[in-house]
Amino acid sequence: SAPVWVLVIIFIWVAIKLDSPGDPAFFLQERTGKNGRRFGMYKFRTMVTNAEELKMQYAHLNELHWPDFKISNDPRITRVGKFLRKTSLDELPQLINILKGEMSFVGPRPTSFSPETYELWQTERLDVTPGLTGLWQIIGRGSTEFDERLRLDIAYINKRCLKLDFEIFIRTLMAVFQQKGAV
Repeated sequence: SAPVWVLVIIFIWVAIKLDSPGDPAFFLQERTGKNGRRFGMYKFRTMVTNAEELKMQYAHLNELHWPDFKISNDPRITRVGKFLRKTSLDELPQLINILKGEMSFVGPRPTSFSPETYELWQTERLDVTPGLTGLWQIIGRGSTEFDERLRLDIAYINKRCLKLDFEIFIRTLMAVFQQKGAV
């Protein structure tokens, strides 16, 4: 129910503020959505506030191909942030994006890089509203390379229906409860 979620959000906000006094609890990141439109995606802050500046300092540790960026045991992640990412609770504020119509519950995850980064064949994923979760979250989670994620996104777009959305959503919840990494 709504009051439970409000309490969860307040608890997370307090935990972030206690872990990083003076820093914001929420994080707004520019993402690419439907038709290549950029929008601000809401998240709970899980990294130090200067994480973007530190990105180049840690670029040599990147485990994925650019423009993706992932480091196991990323030193930019806060203590509370580790828990939020493991439980995917950092994604909870994206319900605001869903209410605003910028995202849906299921669909391709919005990328942080601009639509100009996409090759022509990759732009098909921009034909639909991005989602809180998608097919690649239940198959590969955070370790899937960009091209493979795009292939999964395009497969989802070609087969999407209410039954598939429901299955992806339930499997996402199972992955979160089994703590299989960040979405």
